[in-house]
Amino acid sequence: MTIEIGSKLPAATLYESVAFGEACPLSPEKVDVLAATKGKKIVIFGLPGAYTPTCSAKHVPGYVEQLGALKARGVDEVWCVSVNDGFVMAAWGKELGAFGKVRMLGDGSADFVKKLGLELDLVAAGMGVRSQRFSMLVDDGVVKSLNVEKGNKFEVSDAGTMLAQLS
Repeated sequence: MTIEIGSKLPAATLYESVAFGEACPLSPEKVDVLAATKGKKIVIFGLPGAYTPTCSAKHVPGYVEQLGALKARGVDEVWCVSVNDGFVMAAWGKELGAFGKVRMLGDGSADFVKKLGLELDLVAAGMGVRSQRFSMLVDDGVVKSLNVEKGNKFEVSDAGTMLAQLS
């Protein structure tokens, strides 16, 4: 069952590398979703995978570009969640200029997206279980808006849609 507006986020752990060593991100740290959202207004967007075309060319760059406008409308943090590990998410975020701006959070086992009911079975395409493309506004752990893409579309989970919903 897909999470709904008005629902509390499920308990889950995501992973985030917050620093780099000589050649790669340092070991990811655990992020307790419930603790990290407590008392904050957060935009969370999920996508099928790091280094995939729409995710790299449009989804993440749109949120990086609109970060100032989102914060001006009261958003404390923006999270990008993907079914990749924390190392990959940090390296991808660094490459896209998102590292240190948008929290790049790994959901390597798809635990969080499964609990949200937003998993996407791409086993036949060789990608395993992934996340549907979505965005949500979360206020103190409660979902205030939810935008889930249909099929391979990229029309409602973008930063512009979220900005319009915050107006």
